[in-house]
Amino acid sequence: MNAMVAESVADAGVPGVTLAVYDAQDRRVFVKSYGDFAPDRRVAIASASKMASGLALFRLVDAGVLSLDSTTGEVLGWTGPQAGITLRHLLSFTSGLEPNHPCTVQMGGTLAQCVEAIAAGTPVAPPGTRFDYGSAHLHVAARMAEVRTGKPWQDIFDEQVKTPLGLTSAELAYYTFPRNTLGTSNPLIAGGLRSTMDEYAKLLGVVYHRGTVGGVPFASASLFDAQSREPYDVVIGSSPMVDGGLTYHYGLTAWLECDTPSTGCAVVSSPGAFGFTPWVDRDSGYYAILGMQLEATNEERVGAFSVGLEQRLRPEIRAAVAATP
Repeated sequence: MNAMVAESVADAGVPGVTLAVYDAQDRRVFVKSYGDFAPDRRVAIASASKMASGLALFRLVDAGVLSLDSTTGEVLGWTGPQAGITLRHLLSFTSGLEPNHPCTVQMGGTLAQCVEAIAAGTPVAPPGTRFDYGSAHLHVAARMAEVRTGKPWQDIFDEQVKTPLGLTSAELAYYTFPRNTLGTSNPLIAGGLRSTMDEYAKLLGVVYHRGTVGGVPFASASLFDAQSREPYDVVIGSSPMVDGGLTYHYGLTAWLECDTPSTGCAVVSSPGAFGFTPWVDRDSGYYAILGMQLEATNEERVGAFSVGLEQRLRPEIRAAVAATP
């Protein structure tokens, strides 16, 4: 495993990567840095933010503030065909909305104003019929949470995720442009979080344990079961996994790394455009993070490196965990 990562880092010419592996008892059983990266380094985690945002929304569902069947019509007052879009559609990227509205990466406005612009757009498909990877879905989901709670997204995330997990840093926060720590009134819900590996491991442990922290309930296990299944039989539109030669489908704010997405996957992940790649493997008894901050000038190349390395590491880690007393 050491040699594999070291060789991959050297061959790709990346500045640094850290691999951290946690067992089923939440013990960090392996951590090693290859080059210039460390587990306590705060970076923009790009699409790894999606799973983190999902945790906050799951907590609100568990508390009855929202349900997976809450609609944009009920919560946001949308009308017409788009009024039937549910939170489940939004979390699974099957809302039928234009997936990458430009307002999600614009500073100066608010998340509420951006969602109004998204609502005014032309849908690309009826809800629940097409998967398109993009940021607009979670922007709308977050706005539903803001309306129902009366609080801005960062406060929601602090109350629902940071405080229950004992995470105290004010720097664990969302931005429009996270690499530059710019823009807080219209945070990029699908990709704007800045985190350390150590902090993210707390979130990932909740996913691994299907909603518990040290045996204490965090959110209902049924939500994490739903996360690990593809909710609809859909046409695949834009998909970076398909573009990268993988056939993985999507659950609720997580990629499903198996051949049985409709019935559930033991391995779910949330890799980001800058290389930060978290995943859980419940059948093998571990969860792990590849931490890095690569330049996003060629997202396809970054994804090929980080996701490719994860794919090669999975059987190596599985064997190492199985051999550990």
